[in-house]
Amino acid sequence: MAAEVIYGDQLALSLRQEMKEEVTALKEKGIVPKLVVVLIGDDPASKSYVSGKQKAADFIGINSELITLVDTTSEQALLDLIEQLNNDESVNGILVQLPLPDQINEQAIIEAISPEKDVDGFHPISIGRMLTQQDTFLPCTPFGILTMLQSKNIEIAGKHAVIVGRSNIVGKPVGQLLLNEHATVSYCHSRTKDLKAMTKQADILIAAVGREEMIDASFIKPGAVVIDVGVNRTEAGTLTGDVDFESAKAVASYITPVPKGVGPMTITMLMKNTIKAAKNHHTKK
Repeated sequence: MAAEVIYGDQLALSLRQEMKEEVTALKEKGIVPKLVVVLIGDDPASKSYVSGKQKAADFIGINSELITLVDTTSEQALLDLIEQLNNDESVNGILVQLPLPDQINEQAIIEAISPEKDVDGFHPISIGRMLTQQDTFLPCTPFGILTMLQSKNIEIAGKHAVIVGRSNIVGKPVGQLLLNEHATVSYCHSRTKDLKAMTKQADILIAAVGREEMIDASFIKPGAVVIDVGVNRTEAGTLTGDVDFESAKAVASYITPVPKGVGPMTITMLMKNTIKAAKNHHTKK
């Protein structure tokens, strides 16, 4: 029996519709969520991501502003801009699109954003709050993955989740979120010995390593839930994930596609975090 496909684009659309109604109600109370995205340089992938974020914001009714800077921008100039946005009462969320040019220290920029406006969920304070299960902004891709699992009522507690990849943006935080939901979590990476022996133990397998179709059916325990976070462009110019979708689909119980899987959910959770930031700011006034 083939796996049920979890279409993130469909779930994202229904969530955005709910958010649109919520924002309309907030505006009637004088609360207008605003997101500022800072884009440095003209990387085509970054431009595409930013365009997706703006479209989502427009649909939901969130005010979004794009600030574009040349790729020779200095770290100090960017820090000055962030300080200005931190102090701007009308701005609820600040997102600096990664990756950044070599002359700018990524961590310094992440840490400069006020935790109250950290809608990406990357600030060490946000990560610390997530680790200790306090209320915070969750990193958008892991938050999206958790929401997808919950949308299908997939049991997480007591299950063995295996994460392939240990990035600060996806791998580490998604493991922590699943741990918070009472899963047993294993992290795998480039130095893991016998990767296949590990992945075949997974009830929930999350591939977030950035290698085209490296996970095929032979890596998957029959009936496992497979979440594919990878976005790789093939030589033919098409997009594919870290999972060989067709072979994996025959073994898994649930699987996410690429595209139309995790990607749309990442942007949707960014919008959710922005609305939360606006409500938090209004409550503190």
